[in-house]
Amino acid sequence: MQLPPKWFPLHATLASYADILKSPVFLTFYKNTLLVAAGATFLCIFVSIFAGYALSRFRFKGSNLLTLLFLSAQMFPTVTLVIGLYSQYQTLHLLNTLYVLILASTSASLPFSIMLMRTFFNGISRELEEAAEIDGASRFKTLFMIIVPLSKPGIMAIGIYTFLIAWDDFLFGMTLVSDIGKRTLSPGLSLTYLGEYSANWSGATAAAAAATIPLLIAFMFLQRYMVEGLTAGGVKE
Repeated sequence: MQLPPKWFPLHATLASYADILKSPVFLTFYKNTLLVAAGATFLCIFVSIFAGYALSRFRFKGSNLLTLLFLSAQMFPTVTLVIGLYSQYQTLHLLNTLYVLILASTSASLPFSIMLMRTFFNGISRELEEAAEIDGASRFKTLFMIIVPLSKPGIMAIGIYTFLIAWDDFLFGMTLVSDIGKRTLSPGLSLTYLGEYSANWSGATAAAAAATIPLLIAFMFLQRYMVEGLTAGGVKE
């Protein structure tokens, strides 16, 4: 912010990191984001498994149209859906809750996740299910004991994808929640550290760096599974 710029500051300090770790507001944002990301990830995986399996194994009237609708949902920018979502969630009395952020993040991730799981299930031989049926296994037992274990790369991929979408969300968190106690990191940090006439740059930078820690951990330990899941799902018929 200085002209001429000072490339090497003489007094470096970690005081801003200590300040944010002592801040109850920042810790609340962090806790809310973890809850929303975890909830959206679990819900998206749960729905994607059943929806992807249904589209892969059952042929019913309108199944092709339903698949086309899922694909077309990816064409619209998220900002064009906010007004409709806001009206629906207001009718359901879900505004200013963590549930509305979980549902919104899940809805943003579902089209891609369902299509990926459908592709995975298409690549699994139906003979395995027929053999399990002969042995007396029910449809649900076959799904969770045979099909799901064979689809672990795809499940890991959509889990990481949904977690990142929910963790980075700004638009839904800004428009669907106004209670500061229910804010997540992205909108919370923007409103707390950055104002119209002043900005706490050191606090905002420290908070942003701390907010990336879960994402760094996810990429360090799980990027192999995400790449494997996306590439494997892309080549199966």
